[in-house]
Amino acid sequence: QVQLVESGGGLVQAGGSLRLSCAASGRTFSSYAVGWFRQAPGKEREFVATSGGWIYYTDSVKGRFAISRDNAKNTVYLQMNSLKPEDTAVYYCAAKRGFPAVVDANEYDYWGQGTQVTVSS
Repeated sequence: QVQLVESGGGLVQAGGSLRLSCAASGRTFSSYAVGWFRQAPGKEREFVATSGGWIYYTDSVKGRFAISRDNAKNTVYLQMNSLKPEDTAVYYCAAKRGFPAVVDANEYDYWGQGTQVTVSS
């Protein structure tokens, strides 16, 4: 069993930056693929970034967001730069047993509770 806890969300002006963290329990976290997803009000949950054998981003965040992980700390990060109002959403981290990383949320086994990111214009 893996438990995920996100942190780092908040209110930021357009053009600003935030770094989200996702702390995971469990001793075998390094063998999990990890992903970040987001859900805006009235919209479906969408893929943002994933890491696990390869790294992939959705087109709307390429060049602005960066996913990284520190397996020694069992933590995954999402560095978000040049934030836009359309990035406003609840951000979730997720973990999938084994590689490779995938973009389909249904393939992930564990989810955090989410952290709110609000970007003002």
